[in-house]
Amino acid sequence: MYRQARWDEPLLYEIGDAGRTGFIPPEPGEDVKGYVGELKIPESVARRGPPPIPGVSEVELVRHYTRLAEMSYGVDSGPVPLGSCTMKYNPRIALRYSYHPKLEHLHPLLDDSAVQGILEIMYRMQEWLKAILGMDYCTLHPAAGAHGELAGVLVMRRYHKAKGQLDTKREVIVPDSAHGTNPASAAMAGFTVVEVPTGSDGNIDMEALRAAVGRETAGFMITNPSTLGLFEENILEIAELIHGVDGLLYYDGANLNGILGHARPGDMGFDIAHVNLHKTFSAPHGGGGPGAGPVCIRDKSIGDGISLKDLVPGPVVVYRGGEYRLEWPRLGGAIRAWQANTSVVVWAYIYILSMGAKGLRMAGEVSVVNTNYFISRLKEASRYYEIPYGGERHRKHEVVVSAKPLKAVTGVTAEDIAKFLLDSGLYAPTIYFPLIVDEALMFEFTESETRENIDRYVEALKRAAELAMEDPERLKSMPRNTSSLRVNLVEANHPKTVTPSWRVYIRRRRGEIGPLR
Repeated sequence: MYRQARWDEPLLYEIGDAGRTGFIPPEPGEDVKGYVGELKIPESVARRGPPPIPGVSEVELVRHYTRLAEMSYGVDSGPVPLGSCTMKYNPRIALRYSYHPKLEHLHPLLDDSAVQGILEIMYRMQEWLKAILGMDYCTLHPAAGAHGELAGVLVMRRYHKAKGQLDTKREVIVPDSAHGTNPASAAMAGFTVVEVPTGSDGNIDMEALRAAVGRETAGFMITNPSTLGLFEENILEIAELIHGVDGLLYYDGANLNGILGHARPGDMGFDIAHVNLHKTFSAPHGGGGPGAGPVCIRDKSIGDGISLKDLVPGPVVVYRGGEYRLEWPRLGGAIRAWQANTSVVVWAYIYILSMGAKGLRMAGEVSVVNTNYFISRLKEASRYYEIPYGGERHRKHEVVVSAKPLKAVTGVTAEDIAKFLLDSGLYAPTIYFPLIVDEALMFEFTESETRENIDRYVEALKRAAELAMEDPERLKSMPRNTSSLRVNLVEANHPKTVTPSWRVYIRRRRGEIGPLR
Protein backbone atom coordinates (compact mmCIF):
# COMPACT_ATOMS: atom_id res chain seq x y z
CA MET A 1 0.00 0.00 0.00
CA TYR A 2 1.23 3.48 -0.85
CA ARG A 3 1.68 5.12 2.56
CA GLN A 4 1.51 8.79 3.43
CA ALA A 5 4.32 10.45 5.34
CA ARG A 6 3.34 12.32 8.49
CA TRP A 7 4.50 15.81 9.35
CA ASP A 8 2.66 16.72 12.53
CA GLU A 9 4.74 19.57 13.89
CA PRO A 10 2.51 21.43 16.38
CA LEU A 11 2.16 25.18 16.59
CA LEU A 12 4.56 26.93 18.95
CA TYR A 13 1.58 27.79 21.19
CA GLU A 14 0.82 24.07 21.53
CA ILE A 15 4.31 23.30 22.86
CA GLY A 16 5.56 23.70 26.41
CA ASP A 17 3.89 25.14 29.48
CA ALA A 18 3.02 28.57 30.79
CA GLY A 19 5.76 28.35 33.44
CA ARG A 20 8.60 27.86 30.95
CA THR A 21 10.69 30.57 29.36
CA GLY A 22 13.78 30.93 27.24
CA PHE A 23 14.31 34.66 27.74
CA ILE A 24 13.24 37.13 30.42
CA PRO A 25 12.64 40.64 29.05
CA PRO A 26 13.94 43.47 31.27
CA GLU A 27 11.55 45.24 33.59
CA PRO A 28 10.65 48.94 33.26
CA GLY A 29 13.62 51.13 34.22
CA GLU A 30 15.98 48.16 34.43
CA ASP A 31 19.54 48.68 33.22
CA VAL A 32 19.83 46.76 29.94
CA LYS A 33 23.55 47.20 29.39
CA GLY A 34 24.72 44.35 27.22
CA TYR A 35 21.54 44.44 25.14
CA VAL A 36 21.75 47.80 23.42
CA GLY A 37 24.46 49.65 25.33
CA GLU A 38 24.09 52.05 28.28
CA LEU A 39 20.32 52.41 28.24
CA LYS A 40 17.30 52.23 30.51
CA ILE A 41 13.86 51.38 29.17
CA PRO A 42 11.62 54.43 29.65
CA GLU A 43 8.34 53.93 31.47
CA SER A 44 6.40 55.24 28.47
CA VAL A 45 7.40 52.31 26.27
CA ALA A 46 7.85 49.61 28.89
CA ARG A 47 5.57 46.58 28.94
CA ARG A 48 2.70 46.61 31.41
CA GLY A 49 2.55 42.87 31.91
CA PRO A 50 3.96 39.55 30.68
CA PRO A 51 4.45 39.56 26.91
CA PRO A 52 1.95 37.31 25.05
CA ILE A 53 4.53 34.77 23.91
CA PRO A 54 4.45 30.95 24.12
CA GLY A 55 5.75 29.33 27.28
CA VAL A 56 8.66 27.37 25.85
CA SER A 57 12.23 26.87 26.92
CA GLU A 58 15.16 27.72 24.69
CA VAL A 59 15.77 24.08 23.75
CA GLU A 60 12.09 23.61 22.80
CA LEU A 61 12.21 26.75 20.69
CA VAL A 62 15.40 25.72 18.87
CA ARG A 63 14.08 22.22 18.18
CA HIS A 64 10.75 23.56 16.91
CA TYR A 65 12.34 25.83 14.34
CA THR A 66 14.89 23.19 13.37
CA ARG A 67 12.05 20.79 12.62
CA LEU A 68 10.26 23.47 10.60
CA ALA A 69 13.45 24.03 8.62
CA GLU A 70 13.61 20.29 7.89
CA MET A 71 10.09 20.49 6.49
CA SER A 72 11.14 23.17 4.00
CA TYR A 73 13.02 22.93 0.73
CA GLY A 74 15.37 25.63 -0.52
CA VAL A 75 18.32 26.14 -2.82
CA ASP A 76 20.59 24.74 -0.07
CA SER A 77 18.59 21.49 -0.13
CA GLY A 78 18.86 20.84 -3.85
CA PRO A 79 18.09 22.25 -7.30
CA VAL A 80 15.32 24.85 -7.58
CA PRO A 81 14.70 24.96 -11.36
CA LEU A 82 12.12 27.76 -11.32
CA GLY A 83 12.06 29.09 -14.86
CA SER A 84 12.64 32.86 -15.17
CA CYS A 85 13.45 33.10 -11.46
CA THR A 86 17.13 32.08 -11.65
CA MET A 87 17.36 30.45 -8.23
CA LYS A 88 21.08 29.78 -8.27
CA TYR A 89 23.47 28.90 -5.46
CA ASN A 90 24.12 31.69 -2.95
CA PRO A 91 27.86 31.81 -2.07
CA ARG A 92 28.47 31.90 1.67
CA ILE A 93 31.29 34.42 1.41
CA ALA A 94 28.69 36.92 0.25
CA LEU A 95 26.42 36.06 3.18
CA ARG A 96 29.27 36.71 5.59
CA TYR A 97 29.69 40.31 4.47
CA SER A 98 26.16 41.23 3.41
CA TYR A 99 24.99 40.96 7.01
CA HIS A 100 28.14 42.28 8.65
CA PRO A 101 27.39 44.37 11.78
CA LYS A 102 29.23 47.35 10.31
CA LEU A 103 26.75 47.32 7.44
CA GLU A 104 23.63 46.48 9.45
CA HIS A 105 24.19 49.35 11.88
CA LEU A 106 24.66 52.04 9.23
CA HIS A 107 21.94 54.66 9.19
CA PRO A 108 20.80 55.97 5.77
CA LEU A 109 20.90 59.58 7.01
CA LEU A 110 24.59 59.52 7.95
CA ASP A 111 26.65 62.15 6.21
CA ASP A 112 28.37 60.94 3.06
CA SER A 113 31.78 61.58 4.61
CA ALA A 114 31.03 58.96 7.29
CA VAL A 115 30.11 56.15 4.87
CA GLN A 116 32.74 56.34 2.15
CA GLY A 117 33.23 52.55 2.15
CA ILE A 118 29.66 51.61 1.31
CA LEU A 119 29.37 54.47 -1.16
CA GLU A 120 32.45 53.17 -2.96
CA ILE A 121 30.83 49.72 -3.22
CA MET A 122 27.64 51.28 -4.60
CA TYR A 123 29.64 53.36 -7.07
CA ARG A 124 31.51 50.31 -8.35
CA MET A 125 28.25 48.37 -8.71
CA GLN A 126 26.82 51.20 -10.83
CA GLU A 127 29.88 51.16 -13.06
CA TRP A 128 29.88 47.38 -13.40
CA LEU A 129 26.19 47.26 -14.29
CA LYS A 130 26.68 49.97 -16.89
CA ALA A 131 29.47 47.89 -18.47
CA ILE A 132 27.54 44.59 -18.28
CA LEU A 133 24.37 46.09 -19.79
CA GLY A 134 26.00 48.54 -22.20
CA MET A 135 24.25 51.52 -20.60
CA ASP A 136 25.29 55.07 -19.69
CA TYR A 137 23.62 55.68 -16.33
CA CYS A 138 22.46 53.49 -13.45
CA THR A 139 20.69 53.88 -10.10
CA LEU A 140 20.54 51.19 -7.43
CA HIS A 141 17.49 52.82 -5.84
CA PRO A 142 14.53 50.42 -6.58
CA ALA A 143 13.80 47.75 -3.97
CA ALA A 144 13.11 44.76 -6.26
CA GLY A 145 12.74 43.70 -9.87
CA ALA A 146 9.09 44.64 -10.32
CA HIS A 147 9.78 47.88 -8.42
CA GLY A 148 12.61 48.69 -10.81
CA GLU A 149 10.35 47.79 -13.71
CA LEU A 150 7.73 50.29 -12.54
CA ALA A 151 10.45 52.91 -12.09
CA GLY A 152 11.62 52.30 -15.66
CA VAL A 153 8.13 52.63 -17.11
CA LEU A 154 7.68 55.87 -15.15
CA VAL A 155 10.85 57.11 -16.86
CA MET A 156 9.14 56.29 -20.15
CA ARG A 157 6.10 58.31 -19.05
CA ARG A 158 8.24 61.26 -17.95
CA TYR A 159 10.09 61.17 -21.26
CA HIS A 160 6.90 61.65 -23.26
CA LYS A 161 5.59 64.22 -20.77
CA ALA A 162 8.80 66.25 -21.10
CA LYS A 163 8.34 66.23 -24.88
CA GLY A 164 4.73 67.36 -24.54
CA GLN A 165 3.32 64.22 -26.18
CA LEU A 166 1.91 62.27 -23.25
CA ASP A 167 -1.65 62.79 -24.49
CA THR A 168 -0.70 61.05 -27.72
CA LYS A 169 1.65 58.37 -26.41
CA ARG A 170 -0.87 56.15 -24.62
CA GLU A 171 0.18 52.58 -25.48
CA VAL A 172 2.87 50.18 -24.29
CA ILE A 173 3.34 46.99 -26.31
CA VAL A 174 4.19 43.68 -24.62
CA PRO A 175 4.60 40.14 -26.05
CA ASP A 176 2.06 37.46 -25.14
CA SER A 177 4.87 35.57 -23.38
CA ALA A 178 5.73 38.52 -21.10
CA HIS A 179 6.08 38.28 -17.35
CA GLY A 180 2.89 39.38 -15.64
CA THR A 181 4.62 42.38 -14.11
CA ASN A 182 5.16 43.91 -17.58
CA PRO A 183 1.52 44.71 -18.36
CA ALA A 184 0.91 45.45 -14.67
CA SER A 185 3.69 48.05 -14.55
CA ALA A 186 2.57 49.63 -17.81
CA ALA A 187 -1.01 49.88 -16.52
CA MET A 188 0.11 51.32 -13.19
CA ALA A 189 2.05 53.99 -15.07
CA GLY A 190 -1.16 54.98 -16.87
CA PHE A 191 -0.63 53.30 -20.23
CA THR A 192 -2.91 51.05 -22.25
CA VAL A 193 -1.37 47.61 -22.79
CA VAL A 194 -1.25 46.21 -26.33
CA GLU A 195 -0.34 42.53 -26.66
CA VAL A 196 1.45 41.06 -29.67
CA PRO A 197 1.69 37.30 -30.34
CA THR A 198 4.68 35.01 -30.59
CA GLY A 199 5.32 33.38 -33.95
CA SER A 200 5.76 29.65 -34.44
CA ASP A 201 9.54 30.22 -34.61
CA GLY A 202 9.54 31.60 -31.06
CA ASN A 203 10.27 35.17 -32.14
CA ILE A 204 7.87 38.10 -31.95
CA ASP A 205 5.36 38.01 -34.80
CA MET A 206 6.82 40.92 -36.76
CA GLU A 207 3.75 41.40 -38.95
CA ALA A 208 1.57 41.78 -35.84
CA LEU A 209 4.13 44.11 -34.25
CA ARG A 210 4.23 46.38 -37.30
CA ALA A 211 0.45 46.56 -37.22
CA ALA A 212 0.49 47.46 -33.51
CA VAL A 213 3.16 50.17 -33.69
CA GLY A 214 1.88 53.67 -34.43
CA ARG A 215 1.78 57.27 -33.29
CA GLU A 216 0.30 56.22 -29.91
CA THR A 217 3.15 53.81 -29.11
CA ALA A 218 5.02 54.98 -26.01
CA GLY A 219 7.30 51.96 -25.83
CA PHE A 220 7.82 48.23 -26.03
CA MET A 221 8.70 45.97 -23.08
CA ILE A 222 10.46 42.70 -23.79
CA THR A 223 12.57 40.07 -22.08
CA ASN A 224 15.52 38.81 -24.12
CA PRO A 225 16.04 35.86 -23.98
CA SER A 226 12.28 35.41 -23.86
CA THR A 227 10.27 33.43 -21.35
CA LEU A 228 10.49 30.55 -23.84
CA GLY A 229 14.27 30.64 -23.40
CA LEU A 230 14.82 31.90 -26.96
CA PHE A 231 16.92 34.85 -28.07
CA GLU A 232 14.83 37.34 -30.03
CA GLU A 233 16.44 37.19 -33.47
CA ASN A 234 14.71 40.35 -34.74
CA ILE A 235 15.70 42.60 -31.85
CA LEU A 236 17.62 45.13 -33.98
CA GLU A 237 14.68 45.50 -36.35
CA ILE A 238 12.33 45.84 -33.37
CA ALA A 239 14.49 48.60 -31.91
CA GLU A 240 14.48 50.48 -35.20
CA LEU A 241 10.70 50.09 -35.48
CA ILE A 242 10.01 51.42 -31.96
CA HIS A 243 12.49 54.29 -32.24
CA GLY A 244 10.96 55.20 -35.59
CA VAL A 245 7.80 56.38 -33.78
CA ASP A 246 9.76 57.97 -30.90
CA GLY A 247 8.99 55.11 -28.54
CA LEU A 248 11.39 53.71 -25.94
CA LEU A 249 12.57 50.11 -25.85
CA TYR A 250 12.42 48.59 -22.36
CA TYR A 251 14.52 45.59 -21.26
CA ASP A 252 13.10 43.30 -18.57
CA GLY A 253 16.28 41.98 -16.94
CA ALA A 254 14.76 38.82 -15.45
CA ASN A 255 16.52 36.60 -18.00
CA LEU A 256 19.87 38.39 -18.20
CA ASN A 257 21.61 35.26 -16.88
CA GLY A 258 21.14 33.60 -20.27
CA ILE A 259 23.27 36.14 -22.20
CA LEU A 260 25.64 37.24 -19.45
CA GLY A 261 29.00 38.27 -20.91
CA HIS A 262 27.88 37.55 -24.48
CA ALA A 263 25.33 40.23 -25.35
CA ARG A 264 24.32 43.60 -23.90
CA PRO A 265 20.87 45.23 -23.98
CA GLY A 266 22.39 48.62 -24.77
CA ASP A 267 24.01 47.21 -27.90
CA MET A 268 20.63 45.81 -28.97
CA GLY A 269 19.06 49.27 -28.88
CA PHE A 270 17.35 49.22 -25.48
CA ASP A 271 16.85 52.62 -23.84
CA ILE A 272 15.83 51.46 -20.34
CA ALA A 273 16.65 48.27 -18.44
CA HIS A 274 16.12 46.94 -14.96
CA VAL A 275 18.36 44.29 -13.42
CA ASN A 276 17.31 41.68 -10.86
CA LEU A 277 20.41 41.59 -8.66
CA HIS A 278 18.77 38.78 -6.67
CA LYS A 279 18.55 36.64 -9.81
CA THR A 280 21.49 37.20 -12.13
CA PHE A 281 23.98 37.99 -9.40
CA SER A 282 23.07 35.31 -6.90
CA ALA A 283 21.62 37.09 -3.88
CA PRO A 284 18.96 34.83 -2.29
CA HIS A 285 15.33 35.63 -2.93
CA GLY A 286 11.85 34.20 -2.74
CA GLY A 287 8.72 34.79 -0.74
CA GLY A 288 8.60 38.43 -1.77
CA GLY A 289 12.17 39.42 -0.96
CA PRO A 290 14.81 40.44 -0.40
CA GLY A 291 15.64 41.89 -3.77
CA ALA A 292 17.12 44.80 -5.66
CA GLY A 293 16.14 46.15 -9.08
CA PRO A 294 18.59 48.76 -10.35
CA VAL A 295 17.49 50.78 -13.37
CA CYS A 296 19.98 51.62 -16.10
CA ILE A 297 19.40 53.80 -19.16
CA ARG A 298 21.12 54.65 -22.41
CA ASP A 299 21.13 58.43 -22.26
CA LYS A 300 19.64 60.63 -24.93
CA SER A 301 18.84 64.33 -25.16
CA ILE A 302 15.21 65.38 -24.77
CA GLY A 303 15.63 69.12 -25.27
CA ASP A 304 15.77 72.24 -23.10
CA GLY A 305 18.92 70.94 -21.47
CA ILE A 306 17.19 67.77 -20.25
CA SER A 307 18.32 64.23 -20.98
CA LEU A 308 16.80 60.84 -20.18
CA LYS A 309 19.03 60.32 -17.12
CA ASP A 310 17.49 63.39 -15.45
CA LEU A 311 14.17 61.54 -15.29
CA VAL A 312 15.39 58.42 -13.46
CA PRO A 313 14.12 58.23 -9.84
CA GLY A 314 16.52 57.76 -6.95
CA PRO A 315 20.08 58.83 -6.20
CA VAL A 316 23.34 57.75 -7.78
CA VAL A 317 26.81 57.76 -6.27
CA VAL A 318 29.29 60.12 -7.91
CA TYR A 319 33.03 60.45 -7.33
CA ARG A 320 34.32 64.00 -7.28
CA GLY A 321 37.30 65.63 -5.62
CA GLY A 322 38.48 62.37 -4.11
CA GLU A 323 35.16 61.72 -2.35
CA TYR A 324 32.07 59.60 -3.02
CA ARG A 325 28.75 61.40 -2.67
CA LEU A 326 25.07 60.66 -3.20
CA GLU A 327 23.56 62.83 -5.87
CA TRP A 328 19.83 63.03 -6.61
CA PRO A 329 18.58 63.50 -10.19
CA ARG A 330 17.30 66.88 -11.32
CA LEU A 331 13.77 65.73 -12.08
CA GLY A 332 13.52 62.05 -11.14
CA GLY A 333 12.42 62.24 -7.52
CA ALA A 334 12.17 58.97 -5.56
CA ILE A 335 10.18 55.75 -5.73
CA ARG A 336 10.98 54.55 -2.20
CA ALA A 337 12.66 55.67 1.02
CA TRP A 338 16.45 55.77 1.21
CA GLN A 339 19.18 54.89 -1.24
CA ALA A 340 19.02 51.15 -2.02
CA ASN A 341 18.47 47.67 -0.63
CA THR A 342 22.08 47.76 0.46
CA SER A 343 22.60 44.22 1.74
CA VAL A 344 21.54 42.78 -1.62
CA VAL A 345 23.79 45.26 -3.43
CA VAL A 346 26.72 44.13 -1.29
CA TRP A 347 25.90 40.47 -1.95
CA ALA A 348 25.84 41.04 -5.71
CA TYR A 349 29.01 43.12 -5.48
CA ILE A 350 30.88 40.27 -3.79
CA TYR A 351 29.53 37.78 -6.34
CA ILE A 352 30.71 39.90 -9.29
CA LEU A 353 34.04 40.65 -7.62
CA SER A 354 34.72 36.95 -6.94
CA MET A 355 33.63 35.83 -10.43
CA GLY A 356 35.30 38.49 -12.53
CA ALA A 357 34.44 39.15 -16.17
CA LYS A 358 35.50 35.68 -17.32
CA GLY A 359 33.58 34.01 -14.51
CA LEU A 360 30.38 35.87 -15.32
CA ARG A 361 30.70 34.94 -18.97
CA MET A 362 31.25 31.31 -18.01
CA ALA A 363 28.19 31.37 -15.73
CA GLY A 364 26.03 32.38 -18.68
CA GLU A 365 27.61 29.73 -20.89
CA VAL A 366 27.18 26.88 -18.39
CA SER A 367 23.55 27.83 -17.69
CA VAL A 368 22.87 27.56 -21.44
CA VAL A 369 24.76 24.26 -21.72
CA ASN A 370 22.83 22.82 -18.76
CA THR A 371 19.47 23.73 -20.32
CA ASN A 372 20.32 22.26 -23.69
CA TYR A 373 21.74 19.10 -22.11
CA PHE A 374 18.42 18.72 -20.28
CA ILE A 375 16.56 19.12 -23.59
CA SER A 376 18.72 16.51 -25.32
CA ARG A 377 18.10 14.00 -22.52
CA LEU A 378 14.36 14.71 -22.42
CA LYS A 379 14.07 13.67 -26.06
CA GLU A 380 14.13 10.11 -24.70
CA ALA A 381 10.57 10.82 -23.52
CA SER A 382 9.41 12.79 -26.56
CA ARG A 383 6.20 10.74 -26.86
CA TYR A 384 5.08 12.23 -23.54
CA TYR A 385 6.59 15.73 -23.59
CA GLU A 386 7.12 18.32 -26.30
CA ILE A 387 8.90 21.66 -26.57
CA PRO A 388 6.68 24.10 -28.50
CA TYR A 389 7.87 27.13 -30.46
CA GLY A 390 11.17 27.41 -32.23
CA GLY A 391 11.47 23.83 -33.46
CA GLU A 392 15.02 22.61 -32.89
CA ARG A 393 16.40 26.04 -31.93
CA HIS A 394 18.78 25.98 -29.01
CA ARG A 395 17.43 27.51 -25.83
CA LYS A 396 19.33 29.88 -23.59
CA HIS A 397 18.96 29.76 -19.80
CA GLU A 398 15.57 28.02 -19.61
CA VAL A 399 13.11 25.88 -21.52
CA VAL A 400 9.34 25.45 -21.42
CA VAL A 401 8.25 21.82 -21.70
CA SER A 402 4.64 20.89 -22.46
CA ALA A 403 2.97 17.83 -20.95
CA LYS A 404 0.11 18.18 -23.47
CA PRO A 405 0.85 14.84 -25.25
CA LEU A 406 0.77 12.99 -21.91
CA LYS A 407 -2.47 14.68 -20.85
CA ALA A 408 -4.14 13.79 -24.16
CA VAL A 409 -3.53 10.07 -23.53
CA THR A 410 -3.76 9.74 -19.74
CA GLY A 411 -5.45 12.89 -18.39
CA VAL A 412 -2.36 13.59 -16.28
CA THR A 413 -1.60 17.32 -16.15
CA ALA A 414 1.46 19.51 -15.61
CA GLU A 415 0.31 19.99 -12.03
CA ASP A 416 0.25 16.21 -11.51
CA ILE A 417 3.79 15.94 -12.87
CA ALA A 418 4.94 18.73 -10.54
CA LYS A 419 3.43 16.94 -7.53
CA PHE A 420 5.18 13.72 -8.54
CA LEU A 421 8.50 15.58 -8.60
CA LEU A 422 7.84 16.83 -5.07
CA ASP A 423 7.19 13.28 -3.91
CA SER A 424 10.47 12.28 -5.54
CA GLY A 425 12.36 14.76 -3.36
CA LEU A 426 12.81 17.22 -6.23
CA TYR A 427 11.65 20.80 -6.33
CA ALA A 428 8.97 21.39 -8.95
CA PRO A 429 9.46 23.86 -11.81
CA THR A 430 7.16 26.76 -12.59
CA ILE A 431 3.92 25.39 -14.07
CA TYR A 432 1.27 26.87 -16.39
CA PHE A 433 3.49 29.76 -17.44
CA PRO A 434 3.83 31.25 -19.96
CA LEU A 435 0.15 31.10 -20.80
CA ILE A 436 0.84 30.51 -24.49
CA VAL A 437 2.08 26.98 -23.73
CA ASP A 438 -0.50 24.33 -22.78
CA GLU A 439 0.41 22.25 -19.71
CA ALA A 440 3.65 24.20 -19.30
CA LEU A 441 6.57 23.10 -17.14
CA MET A 442 9.32 25.74 -17.15
CA PHE A 443 12.83 24.53 -16.21
CA GLU A 444 15.89 26.64 -15.48
CA PHE A 445 18.80 24.82 -13.90
CA THR A 446 21.29 27.73 -14.01
CA GLU A 447 25.03 27.15 -13.90
CA SER A 448 24.82 25.87 -10.31
CA GLU A 449 23.60 22.37 -11.10
CA THR A 450 25.59 19.26 -11.88
CA ARG A 451 24.92 16.88 -14.74
CA GLU A 452 23.89 14.26 -12.18
CA ASN A 453 21.15 16.50 -10.79
CA ILE A 454 19.83 17.26 -14.27
CA ASP A 455 19.81 13.53 -14.99
CA ARG A 456 17.73 12.98 -11.82
CA TYR A 457 15.08 15.33 -13.16
CA VAL A 458 15.02 13.65 -16.55
CA GLU A 459 14.66 10.20 -15.01
CA ALA A 460 11.91 11.47 -12.68
CA LEU A 461 9.98 12.95 -15.63
CA LYS A 462 10.26 9.65 -17.44
CA ARG A 463 9.05 7.73 -14.36
CA ALA A 464 6.13 10.14 -14.00
CA ALA A 465 5.09 9.48 -17.60
CA GLU A 466 5.37 5.72 -17.16
CA LEU A 467 3.28 5.86 -13.99
CA ALA A 468 0.71 8.01 -15.79
CA MET A 469 0.32 5.28 -18.41
CA GLU A 470 -0.07 2.60 -15.71
CA ASP A 471 -2.01 4.31 -12.92
CA PRO A 472 -2.93 7.98 -13.52
CA GLU A 473 -5.08 8.18 -10.37
CA ARG A 474 -2.05 7.45 -8.22
CA LEU A 475 -0.32 10.49 -9.72
CA LYS A 476 -3.35 12.61 -8.99
CA SER A 477 -3.17 11.73 -5.28
CA MET A 478 0.36 13.11 -4.93
CA PRO A 479 2.23 14.48 -3.08
CA ARG A 480 2.05 12.09 -0.14
CA ASN A 481 5.51 12.62 1.39
CA THR A 482 5.65 16.40 1.77
CA SER A 483 4.85 18.51 4.83
CA SER A 484 1.74 19.85 3.06
CA LEU A 485 -0.46 17.54 1.02
CA ARG A 486 -2.21 18.36 -2.23
CA VAL A 487 -4.05 21.66 -2.13
CA ASN A 488 -7.56 22.06 -3.51
CA LEU A 489 -6.89 24.67 -6.19
CA VAL A 490 -10.50 25.89 -6.22
CA GLU A 491 -10.39 26.65 -2.51
CA ALA A 492 -6.82 27.98 -2.68
CA ASN A 493 -7.80 30.50 -5.35
CA HIS A 494 -10.76 31.71 -3.28
CA PRO A 495 -9.26 32.18 0.22
CA LYS A 496 -11.33 33.16 3.21
CA THR A 497 -11.12 36.84 4.03
CA VAL A 498 -11.28 36.36 7.81
CA THR A 499 -7.99 35.53 9.56
CA PRO A 500 -8.69 33.87 12.93
CA SER A 501 -6.49 34.43 15.96
CA TRP A 502 -4.02 31.74 16.93
CA ARG A 503 -6.27 30.68 19.81
CA VAL A 504 -9.18 30.09 17.42
CA TYR A 505 -6.82 28.24 15.08
CA ILE A 506 -5.69 25.87 17.86
CA ARG A 507 -9.29 25.16 18.90
CA ARG A 508 -10.17 24.39 15.29
CA ARG A 509 -7.22 22.01 14.98
CA ARG A 510 -8.39 20.23 18.12
CA GLY A 511 -11.91 19.91 16.72
CA GLU A 512 -13.44 22.10 19.42
CA ILE A 513 -14.99 24.45 16.83
CA GLY A 514 -15.97 23.99 13.20
CA PRO A 515 -14.32 25.35 10.05
CA LEU A 516 -14.81 28.85 8.69
CA ARG A 517 -17.94 29.37 6.64
